[in-house]
Amino acid sequence: MRVTQDLDLTGKLLIAMPGMGDPRFGNAVVFVCAHSPDGAMGLIVNKPSTDLTLRELLEQLSLERGPGARELPVHFGGPVEHARGFVLHGGDYSSAISTLEVNETFAMTATLDILEEMAAGRGPARALVALGYAGWGPGQLEAEIAQNGWLTADASPDLVFDRPDRDKWEAALSAIGVSALALSADGGRA
Repeated sequence: MRVTQDLDLTGKLLIAMPGMGDPRFGNAVVFVCAHSPDGAMGLIVNKPSTDLTLRELLEQLSLERGPGARELPVHFGGPVEHARGFVLHGGDYSSAISTLEVNETFAMTATLDILEEMAAGRGPARALVALGYAGWGPGQLEAEIAQNGWLTADASPDLVFDRPDRDKWEAALSAIGVSALALSADGGRA
């Protein structure tokens, strides 16, 4: 099946459907940082690491924590480059080195300076730290959506940054008027 790129999901959420073939994406909510005819890149925002916190990550990077440094989990951002760090944050912060401005509300920074700022108690007001990312080649994401792998929704800072991780999948579904109990792993065609 040939799927053409006529939609831009940058700044949207992908909500994994039941029956997702890859267990790493089971009940995942992915924030799409970039989407173009060349492919897509996003961060899973609801799968915190069970063995790494921001405090521990900062220690591993030999970054001194200041009095205002926050306690945050580190998330599994996706299966690609799982040793590379990303910070999804509000539009209130921009790195002096490099920040991808996703839209007016969200931005993403993958340079060490944001972690230095966060360790010092500065940086973005809202942030989600992730290791790794989810990536799709040209047309791959569109094909997965057409095959009933993902639903899409608008992203809100409250859902991405404030809601407990365990509640994000159902909250994302609820935001588009879908009940998790009503979902089926089987897709259909009209």
